[in-house]
Amino acid sequence: MNISTYTHNKIMNVAQLQAAIARCRLLNKKIVFTNGCFDILHAGHIHSLEQAAAFGDYLIVGLNSDKSINRIKGPERPINKEQDRALLLASLMVVDAVVVFEQETPLDLIQTVIPDVLVKGGDYTLESIVGAEDVLQNGGKVEIIPLIPGVSTTSLADRISRL
Repeated sequence: MNISTYTHNKIMNVAQLQAAIARCRLLNKKIVFTNGCFDILHAGHIHSLEQAAAFGDYLIVGLNSDKSINRIKGPERPINKEQDRALLLASLMVVDAVVVFEQETPLDLIQTVIPDVLVKGGDYTLESIVGAEDVLQNGGKVEIIPLIPGVSTTSLADRISRL
């Protein structure tokens, strides 16, 4: 598979991300963080990522690993492998960095990044957002983006299974 260097370089490990964050901080860029499984990329994801990117200058996407999705959602998930999901996210213009995390939640990653803005979808409340307290205690903001009704990976997978 021929992947552009530009897209490939957006998929980072934690050490690479820390270096990118240091550059952003030197340039006074506002860092935004969101996370998810992004199992079947759909219009709702694109909407959420575009909205998240609008809150700052550098959008980091924490991506659940295959193992973490399997623990959270069961043995039939994920549908798409983490390398493919990371590649799709990295190819989006609004995404600046993609980091895969193994844990069930991105708390460790959020505590490493300490973003200026933490963004989640409208199916969350402030109290239920992992890492929100850390971000707020460090002077950051938490934003909740409304979801597009009826658009989800689960609904797409259900529709595909009925074909």
